Amino acid sequence: MFDVIKYRFLFYTFSLILVLGSIFSIFYFGFNLGIDLKGGSILNLEFKENRPEIPKIEEALKDLNLNINFQPVGEKGLVLKMKDISEETHQKILEKLNSLSPIDESKESFQTIGPSIGKELQRKTNLVIILCALSILFYVSIAFRKASRPVPSFYYALFGTIALCHDVLISSGLISILGKFKGVEFSIPIITALLTIFGYSINDTVVVYDRIRENLTKKTSQESFEDVVKKSINQSFLRSFNTSFTTILPLIFIYFFGGESLKYFALTLIVGIAFGTYSSLFLAPQLIVDYYLRKKKNRS
Repeated sequence: MFDVIKYRFLFYTFSLILVLGSIFSIFYFGFNLGIDLKGGSILNLEFKENRPEIPKIEEALKDLNLNINFQPVGEKGLVLKMKDISEETHQKILEKLNSLSPIDESKESFQTIGPSIGKELQRKTNLVIILCALSILFYVSIAFRKASRPVPSFYYALFGTIALCHDVLISSGLISILGKFKGVEFSIPIITALLTIFGYSINDTVVVYDRIRENLTKKTSQESFEDVVKKSINQSFLRSFNTSFTTILPLIFIYFFGGESLKYFALTLIVGIAFGTYSSLFLAPQLIVDYYLRKKKNRS
């Protein structure tokens, strides 16, 4: 049986380095906000024949000085994201692209998202994340009230939420770095991925907690609380690993073959699910053990 409790400070150090790096990236680099969060114009179109190469499209639109983000879709589709533009500029873009290759007008759409809508979406996103964290804290506290000895159920919830924040922070830090160096946008699909990580991560942690609760009811007088937690982690390891692996596998295929619009959505989920499994096995249970040992030391 692998003694995961013995090496817990190595896991703490590893997690601390990643979390601090992610926090630094988020505050120093920030996020490259997508148009759906900061406002701007989105032009969706499809060419009748082959889509021109992106460098040729950039050259054709260079004199408009718009700093356009190009996102190929399928074999003939293209999405252009840019700052808020007028209808006149919209028509100039279509004219220049038509000169490269005919556009299918029936599949062309243009929309503008105002800055106020983007700010409202940001505000609601922050609210949803806070409510999710509080709901999880409340749920786990209630669900594990029968496992309140020798550690109160509230601490199961607290350390589970800390592990959850650890997973989301690392995933967010990655997107921040990619936004700085690769131009990846922090958009609604990325937010959806982060909220999915919330649910997946706590689910993984609850599986381990449930095994701890079950083993506490069967605990012999010779077993310490640390032994019970260690045994529970080892019993849950294969199940957690296999579940995560079978979830990550299709996401890897989506990342490589699913198109540009799904690429970083899939990558965020891959990183979040991988660290969710890691934190549920090597972070949350160890924090419970540390709390118990400190509490025991204070009593003695």
